[in-house]
Amino acid sequence: MISQEMDELITQMRSTDNNTAVQAVNKLRDNNWLTDGSLYKVDLSGANLSKADLSGASLCKVNLIGADLRDANMSGADLRRAILRKANLRGANLEAADLYVADLEGADLTEANLEEAELRHADFSGARLNDASLKNVIMVKANLSQAELNNADLQYANLASVALPAANLKGANLKAACLQVANLMGACLKEAILEDAFLGLADLEDADLTEANLKGAKLDMANLTNANLMNANLRGVDLNNSNLTGADLNGACLIDVNLDHADLTGAKITTDQLNQAASFEDAILPDRAKGK
Repeated sequence: MISQEMDELITQMRSTDNNTAVQAVNKLRDNNWLTDGSLYKVDLSGANLSKADLSGASLCKVNLIGADLRDANMSGADLRRAILRKANLRGANLEAADLYVADLEGADLTEANLEEAELRHADFSGARLNDASLKNVIMVKANLSQAELNNADLQYANLASVALPAANLKGANLKAACLQVANLMGACLKEAILEDAFLGLADLEDADLTEANLKGAKLDMANLTNANLMNANLRGVDLNNSNLTGADLNGACLIDVNLDHADLTGAKITTDQLNQAASFEDAILPDRAKGK
């Protein structure tokens, strides 16, 4: 009888009728089935779980493809290896949720709260995370290729080795974030805040950093080939051994910048800008700037 009741509630939970689905969630919680692993690998694709209370739920490997989870409370939920492709998670609360290796390809997480969430190896390719809060997330080796993160809050996030090629991070706040060895090729970082960020060995080839604030950031051994750094704030940035071949530094602030051993071949930079730098020992300078 217990098994039959639980099966019936799970069937109701996958309903496209929001009232039916939410009531089923509440009854599953009352019986502790929401949190005891009973929903392991359950198919909830297309379910209407908008505003459902799924906090602390055990949803490991659950299929939520195309599910409606707008404004749902999923704080502290176990979503390891869950499939949330093209799910609607606008405004959802995923604070401290575990999304290790979860599949969120093409999902909509606009204005979602993912603070302190575990997102290692998760797939967010093509996902929308505009205005989302991702403070202190652990996103090591996650895939965010072509993702939209306009004005997202990623302060103090661990994004080491993350894949962000062609991602849109315009106006995003990445203060003190770790982006070491990150792939940001062709990414848009216009007006982004990268103050005190760690970008050592990051690949920023063809990235757009127009008017970005990188004050105090670490970009040692970073690849900035053909990057657009026009009017960027690079005050106190460490560009030791970085590759700035063909980079556009027109109007950029280079006060106290470390350019030791940097390669500036073909870069758009003036002698006056170089005079602002703290050091450019053994740097390869563009021809027109060698006359200092």
